[in-house]
Amino acid sequence: MLFWLMGDLGYVQTSGWEIVFLAIVTLLSFMFARPLNLVSRGELRATALGVNTRQLRLLLFFTASTLTAVAISLAGSIGFIGLMAPHMLRLVIGSDHRSLVPAVVLLGGSLLIIADTFARTVLAPTQLPVGILTAILGVPTFLYLLYRNKR
Repeated sequence: MLFWLMGDLGYVQTSGWEIVFLAIVTLLSFMFARPLNLVSRGELRATALGVNTRQLRLLLFFTASTLTAVAISLAGSIGFIGLMAPHMLRLVIGSDHRSLVPAVVLLGGSLLIIADTFARTVLAPTQLPVGILTAILGVPTFLYLLYRNKR
């Protein structure tokens, strides 16, 4: 239970269908890039340009909830990765979702692999929960974003 609450990749066991499911839903989520660009201009503008914002919102909530549920059932609640990666990349490459969505997938996975590797080696042979390391990275990131948005 503690493994699941702290988030850890050390005990992940999968039959393979979960990874395939995550890959398929992630690839399908790339279809939302163009409508998301329009919605970021404003909901009224997006509606005027033909985007059904209500349907898009429901599809996005369902997709994000499904991806989150499967990922958390595998590795536990590893916080801040799904929140840090988009904000970090938005600062670097901008807010065009056509490039942001694939970049976030790659950066999120890379951050998790780096944090897991560090968690396994920093106090070897003892392994830290990877959720602790992602929180150490995530808290300063969000404090910076809050401070920046306050101005």
